[in-house]
Order: sequence, then structure tokens, then C-alpha cells
Amino acid sequence: MVKLKNSFQRKEKKYALSYEMYHKLKEELQVYMQEDEYGLHTIISVYFDTQDYEMIRQSIAKPNYKEKFRIRSYGVPKEHSEVFLEIKKKVQGVVYKRRISLPYRSAKRYIQHPHSLKLSSAKEQQIKQEIDWLFARKRLQPKVMIAYDRRALFALDNHDFRVTFDFNIRFRQEYLTKEITDFGERVAPEIDVLMEVKALGAYPLWFSEILAAFGVYPCSFSKYAQAYQRYLYCREDFYHVV
Repeated sequence: MVKLKNSFQRKEKKYALSYEMYHKLKEELQVYMQEDEYGLHTIISVYFDTQDYEMIRQSIAKPNYKEKFRIRSYGVPKEHSEVFLEIKKKVQGVVYKRRISLPYRSAKRYIQHPHSLKLSSAKEQQIKQEIDWLFARKRLQPKVMIAYDRRALFALDNHDFRVTFDFNIRFRQEYLTKEITDFGERVAPEIDVLMEVKALGAYPLWFSEILAAFGVYPCSFSKYAQAYQRYLYCREDFYHVV
């Protein structure tokens, strides 16, 4: 069983795959990796940003430091379901995540009244203070929902080495505050499967050899950035003109 961590750092690379290549890779990887206990599951994230999308625009510019904030749910949440308030930072290619878990009803209340939430854990309270500061500094508001269906694998000899496969990546700009649901439009219809490789250090030799054998190379793909560049940027200009 792979435990969801509240704080971690790693390098992440992404690869766009056809369905045919996905099946070939998955067959090769099953010798070295195991699918986690969640099987095919849906991940939903509501990304927060400034009124004019300052955070994602800065991220697209590829600075040495960038950050995002989101509410993340594993599956469509009910009022008592666990969700995460998560800050994701990238510093010179290394991804850092800091997050707190709480019931969905509490997360919705936090968005309306950020300083009303008190946490018993000192570590979680520290992370919450970071989130409070980001909210106050950027005046964040919910801007877009990103959802996808995922299968996740972890290496048998190193659970920190993970490979995930994301299908049907979709987005929605409306109906973000009352409830988290996973319906939306496809972000990149030309991509069948997006593979993400998450590692603390170098890839295992066997994994590098598999990628080389199939001629699979990394690409630059951010789900939120793609949604913004392909769809939200045009809508933003339209609303400003109107």
C-alpha cells in the first residue's frame, strides 16, 4: 500500500503516449512495478489563481520558481470525504508539495473563511499558515477544474519511484464553488495517455532501457497550463473586451 504523504519533493517528467504505446509499456513494466490499491481512479483538482491568472501565466514563462494552489480530491467527494488543500512549488526542476487533509465540508468553509480553520497538528498548522499567506497575498479565487482518470504504479524495490498514466484529461471553468464534480471538456484530445514519472533521483536502469527501446521521450505538458493556453486565455480576452 502506498501512503499519501502530506509533504514531499521529487522530480517529475511527462510523456505523451498513444494507447498502443501505453499497453506496450505497461506490459514491460509489470515485471518491475505493481499497480497501487486504488486501480483506475479519478483525480479532481480545482486550481485557484488571481483574477487575471497571474500564477499560471508566470508558470508558463518557465521561471526558476513557480507555485500553484489547488483543492485535490480522489474521486467525487461527499461532504465527509477527505480532500487536500495543496501548495505545489517547482524550484529549478524539483517539485515540492505541501498539503493538509480535511473533510470536504471543512475545505469549502475554509475557502469562504480562511482564518476560521484550526488544526491540532503543529506541522499541518504550519502548512495552513503558508496557505493562508498565499491566499492573502494573491487574493486567490477558484479558476478551473482539472480531472482525469489515473492508474498508478510503484517500483517493487523502491516505492518512491512511481509511474502514473492519466486518461481523458478534462477541464471546466464553471460551477467550481458549490461542489466538486468531474465533468468537463477534453483538454488535449490528441493525447491518448499522459505518463508521468516521479522520482527522487535518477531513473532505475531497467526503466531507462525500456524508454530507450520504445523510443519514448519526455515532453512539456502542464494540465492547467494547457487548459489556460488552449481555452481560458481566449475566453479571458473576450470577457475583457466585453
